[in-house]
Amino acid sequence: MITLKNIWKIYDTGKIKVDALRGVDLTIEEGEFVSIIGASGSGKSTMMNILGCLDRPTKGKYHLHEHSVDTFDEDQLAKIRNKNVGFVFQTFNLVPRVTAFHNVELPLIYGKYKSKERKVKVNNALARVGLSDRMDHKPNELSGGQKQRVAIARALVNNPSIILADEPTGNLDSKTTIEIMNIFKKLNDEGVTVIIVTHELDIALMTNRQITFKDGEIIKDEEIFAGKLEVKE
Repeated sequence: MITLKNIWKIYDTGKIKVDALRGVDLTIEEGEFVSIIGASGSGKSTMMNILGCLDRPTKGKYHLHEHSVDTFDEDQLAKIRNKNVGFVFQTFNLVPRVTAFHNVELPLIYGKYKSKERKVKVNNALARVGLSDRMDHKPNELSGGQKQRVAIARALVNNPSIILADEPTGNLDSKTTIEIMNIFKKLNDEGVTVIIVTHELDIALMTNRQITFKDGEIIKDEEIFAGKLEVKE
């Protein structure tokens, strides 16, 4: 599904050049549950932007579903991003003045889906995250965990092949963190490729593969076992 070969990302301010990524090679197969971990400045956020087609490498090859996305222009990147990647962020990024239903519906409106099809897709997405009974609530009427469920449903609504989550539990307590991670695991069990970017080892250990970045390079890539996580009362 994802293949990166000799990926470099160099930020050039004119006065100084920063090698954010240094010759990264990485393959992620369809259906994997992966964490990308590292300290601030390790390169993990830059890698997230490249994986999500939000940015392009300075040099190197990136293939996503057989597409050479490193050669794509901005319009082409937007199209493949909208079709293949669902994003989940630490701060939820919900529109405060509209309901959960309408927050999840927004990508479909931009995609020019008809109203009847939008309704079916939104209902299905909210059901997958266990939030059908909160679809008429606005974000200020939801808990942090419920807001993140809405964000996950929004990421799912276009049926992307990849969910890319950036610090998705950073604003949540430990109990809610486990609940959200179990949702990601359930989605992965259903066939969705899930990639979580985090600086927290505890979160990385809840995935099945941990990729560790340091100074723009992968220093460790290992398979780990993560069963269903139990929420302790």
